[in-house]
Amino acid sequence: MKKILLASVAIVGLAAIAPAQAADLAARPYTKAPPYTPAPIYNWTGFYLGGHIGGAFGGANNPFAPGANNDGVFMGGVQVGYDTQFSPNWVFGLEANYSFLDTNGNPFVNRGLGSVTGRLGYTWGPALLYVKGGYGWADSRFSNGFGGNGGRDGYTVGGGLEYLFTQNWSGKVEYQYYDFGTVTFNLPRPATFRNDQHTIKVGLNYRFNWGAPVAPMAPGY
Repeated sequence: MKKILLASVAIVGLAAIAPAQAADLAARPYTKAPPYTPAPIYNWTGFYLGGHIGGAFGGANNPFAPGANNDGVFMGGVQVGYDTQFSPNWVFGLEANYSFLDTNGNPFVNRGLGSVTGRLGYTWGPALLYVKGGYGWADSRFSNGFGGNGGRDGYTVGGGLEYLFTQNWSGKVEYQYYDFGTVTFNLPRPATFRNDQHTIKVGLNYRFNWGAPVAPMAPGY
């Protein structure tokens, strides 16, 4: 009986000491979860507006084009367009473009180039490699002395590389060829030449992202 009483007292004592020892243990440190950073999403869908500068060069058989002497002339202009990313890696878009040419008031050369084109591109990450083509127009002073429309209407083809610095800003490098057909020059004697131009430019676009998908939210929201 005495042994039973001693064992009971020991058990009660241990039960009283255990909570006190647990209270003396250091609290478990709290570690804040790292902030959620979603993977970057590069999407080309939406309207954009931008500007460009570069150079224009006349074709080999176009003596009256700016830059016909292979030195080229300065050009600068604006562009506006819309792109849609219709699969993970493909982008289709439409763009209107106008470029002023530094012709020093020469009445026999194009003073500007315009185009309305479609473009198809392949994208990986923030880069887009594309080709383009469509309607081309020459803003010329051609009037008396030239047959037809003075070579104002034609086509254009080209391509380039565009890069998204952020989701709203992109830069591009682009080549474009314009062909306005054969022009007849009647003074002082009849002569014909092809009115065509080559252009190389760099541009900057601001993208509004209207219609682009919304980035995913952090887990738990």
